[in-house]
Amino acid sequence: MARHMKTPRGLTHDQVWTALDRLAERAGLSPSGLAKRAGLDPTTFNKSKRITAEGRERWPSTESVAKALAATHSSLDSFVQLIGDGARSLQSVPLLGLAQAGGGHFDSSGFPAGKGWDETPLPSASDEHAYALAISGDSMKPAYRDGDIIGVSPGTPIRRGDRVVLKTTGGEVMVRELKRRTARTLELQSLNPAHPDRTLDAADVAWIARIVWVSQ
Repeated sequence: MARHMKTPRGLTHDQVWTALDRLAERAGLSPSGLAKRAGLDPTTFNKSKRITAEGRERWPSTESVAKALAATHSSLDSFVQLIGDGARSLQSVPLLGLAQAGGGHFDSSGFPAGKGWDETPLPSASDEHAYALAISGDSMKPAYRDGDIIGVSPGTPIRRGDRVVLKTTGGEVMVRELKRRTARTLELQSLNPAHPDRTLDAADVAWIARIVWVSQ
């Protein structure tokens, strides 16, 4: 039997389903597309599934929400924000092409700096230093494709399994998945199976920031 989300006091059926709709929209997907990406039946999040034939409200299961968050690389905190934000606010953030990011576009902390940045709206990341990078080329397929825009939050904590942007002290900027991090090394998994994984000395990493959003 599927376990269902407990209903905190004041939380409504519409709020939870609207948050799932916003999660899908933020990832550039329909509710059906989000369900498919999460490995669920494509109809799991369809509007027709939200009310039973008897007119009872049907809530999404904890498992389905967890899979949707994992599929979109979103945190539970960000989902709670989607529930509570009403009409989800947007913030205008600096936008740069990833291919140009190796120049003098960041300060020593990994925050946007210098010239050459455009702007783009981004779902509020509660991070004044958030920015966006435009993917070019197909070197990161199937995770990211040419034209995708990723939202980056330097202020968001990073955990194992998160997708990150990092810059080496040699000026190389890369997008990877963090496999393991110790005081001395970072183990990074390539997003494209055709490219090798990397292990870097911590001393060779100028900065690292978590990817919190993608428009596909």
